[in-house]
Amino acid sequence: MLGDMQLAALIGKESPALPEGGATEILGLTADSRAVRPGYLFAALPGTRLDGTKFIGQALEMGAAALLVPQGASIEADVPVIADRNPRRRLALMAATFFGVQPRTIAAVTGTNGKTSVATFTRQIWAMLGEQAASLGTLGITSPKGDRPLGYTTPDPVALQAELAALAKEGVTHLAVEASSHGLAQYRLDGTKLAAAGFTNITRDHMDYHTSFDDYLYAKLRLFGEVMGPGGVAVINADSAQFAEFEAVCWARGHRVISVGRKGRDIFLAAARPTLRGQVLDIVHEGANYEVNLPLVGGFQASNALVAAGLAIGCGAEAAQVFAVLEKLSGARGRMEEVAHLPSGASVYVDYAHTPDALQNVLEAMRPHTQKRLLVVFGCGGDRDKGKRPIMGEIAARLADAVYVTDDNPRSEEAAAVRAEVMKGCPQASEIGDRGQAIETAMRALEKGDVLVVAGKGHETGQIVGDRTIPFSDHEAIETAAGKIGGGA
Repeated sequence: MLGDMQLAALIGKESPALPEGGATEILGLTADSRAVRPGYLFAALPGTRLDGTKFIGQALEMGAAALLVPQGASIEADVPVIADRNPRRRLALMAATFFGVQPRTIAAVTGTNGKTSVATFTRQIWAMLGEQAASLGTLGITSPKGDRPLGYTTPDPVALQAELAALAKEGVTHLAVEASSHGLAQYRLDGTKLAAAGFTNITRDHMDYHTSFDDYLYAKLRLFGEVMGPGGVAVINADSAQFAEFEAVCWARGHRVISVGRKGRDIFLAAARPTLRGQVLDIVHEGANYEVNLPLVGGFQASNALVAAGLAIGCGAEAAQVFAVLEKLSGARGRMEEVAHLPSGASVYVDYAHTPDALQNVLEAMRPHTQKRLLVVFGCGGDRDKGKRPIMGEIAARLADAVYVTDDNPRSEEAAAVRAEVMKGCPQASEIGDRGQAIETAMRALEKGDVLVVAGKGHETGQIVGDRTIPFSDHEAIETAAGKIGGGA
């Protein structure tokens, strides 16, 4: 924590009636009763499994100086109690006030797929244009001072605001942030001062958390309709089926809309010509034509690059300079990343695709870059949306020439049962439970001109089995198999 602040200043002018004790000094904030220290404000938040008000006694014993509770909660305490109809959002706003400083220019990106790539590309563009830039999300934090882990795509609001303040104090002026649907639904980003927000796409995902697709869509729309203040810059993938909904919310909010893609009005992708390890993009922006040799494969990576370009341009960068540096982009770890190129000429890629739409996109994207056969190794996670498993199996069988079904993160489910549900969609696939063995088997089958995609885990370095996380990396498994086979990674 940075210091202390009087409770009245922390609550702010938007607050409900200030309780007695407005001059109380607050030394920190937390929603975890175990993390309470003397002088902290404890936020007793309602949860899907636990009710934070049940832990108020523990928090008071630990020295909590004030409480934030849901409106209507009956709480008796000898410390100031703030009741709010939306305590999650109130905590986020308090955290932003408490930590005080943020990087000058922050752009957030949401969508089912592409968030990590867009955040990474946006950071790279800014850095190549001379800005002190960072990105924050699934891969952790990357800044001029190096990389550090986060644990969540979008951290809880107190941790997030602490990181924003730390980055600002490091001298970071430009920050790209991933906005997950969980983070948006739980108000973690509220209080973050956004200059721009981007949207990639939305397809079936997280149905184990969201009550319906409309609920999932609403969480994404919150970024533009509630989190980013009026008059921001909204960069929207015009090729998404939900473009109209996002554009309508943005116009109502008074945002400047930059639409991108093959249907984009502002950054128009006129053509994309695949090369062996990249693609040539013909882009039209404000009447000028640009030819960009993008060193990334796949149509969705072209889309991600254009969203990132739109965010940079929307935040003030000169368009010609932005399109020029697109030719120097490097992919995010585990996102359509070539990990091995074998002596036969076969290539092995790793991608984080773990939804039906993402798997379809990656396989369709690789086909133009595949001279002969396209192979895929993938699985589905346990304790997650079961409905997508046979769907992903069908997609793999339809779009790949050879399919290997393996384990992803079984979690508490029986791994064989998860694989069986996937196999319903691809009954002719090879089933190999051990992921490392599946990768090696598929790589041994590769011939000249073939491409293998290992999908689902991307950058992850562990496999969750039961309540344990076992060290496992697709990258390391590929490199190990390449060494056995006699290939080069």
